[in-house]
Amino acid sequence: MPGPRTSEKPAAPGITEEVNPRTRDIDQLPLGAILERILDEDAGVPEAVRAALPSIERAGEILLDTLRSDGRWFNLGAGTSGRIGVLDAAEIPPSYGLSPERVQAIMAGGPDALSAAVEGAEDDREASARELLARGFCRRDALVALSASGQTPFVLGGVEHARSMGSRTIGLTCTPASPLVRLVDCPIVVLVGPEAIAGSTRMKGGLAQKIVLQMLSTSVMVRMGRVRGNLMIELGTLSSKLRDRAIRILMELSGQERSPAGRALDEAQGSVSRALELLERLG
Repeated sequence: MPGPRTSEKPAAPGITEEVNPRTRDIDQLPLGAILERILDEDAGVPEAVRAALPSIERAGEILLDTLRSDGRWFNLGAGTSGRIGVLDAAEIPPSYGLSPERVQAIMAGGPDALSAAVEGAEDDREASARELLARGFCRRDALVALSASGQTPFVLGGVEHARSMGSRTIGLTCTPASPLVRLVDCPIVVLVGPEAIAGSTRMKGGLAQKIVLQMLSTSVMVRMGRVRGNLMIELGTLSSKLRDRAIRILMELSGQERSPAGRALDEAQGSVSRALELLERLG
């Protein structure tokens, strides 16, 4: 059931927008010291992610159930958050052999916004609903909404639309008590604190979202059986590099030499999992 519409009043700046007392003098430092300060700030992100593990696990279960039930997973975001969502979705087909239709990404401003800022796109609250409608988003699909501030109109509008469809919603943010946290079924809040450069959420905020998304996509693909041991068995083989990687995986898992592994891969038309079955029959 759809939840209450979030307030249209401007929200207070998120934690990531605050001024960081540890880097107030960063403009007075030599380059090496600036790099150290940035690295010091980034170093705390993994522990902030670790603190959010229970919520990340819950989100993973939702996404696993969605894909197993023939639903689709959509990442939704604007700016840095949107680009990270697009990047992670784009890695699924070549790494795990899942159709691009199954894990998708929608970014404010569309494809043009991947390489250049599309000013004002993140403020269009209705645009995300239009994009979801155009892709046939429905009840069995799940939405992962990304917003470091937790108050991006484009993202909130998409969540509202998903909830009106009865779909499950996950929110990934760095700001507790934000509109996004109140709106989604499963909020993931990674408390990274203020950025080294005030307001630059492409820094710790972006890093946190990248870590969480790759944890979710990797763990879900593992649980879907697209990994044997710690090796990908559904990876694409359309380039010489990937073909060589596939052969090495087959050699590792089957104990066969390179030549029979290559022949099996050819016979299986590039499918590592089917080639592995052929090699296992050979003993």
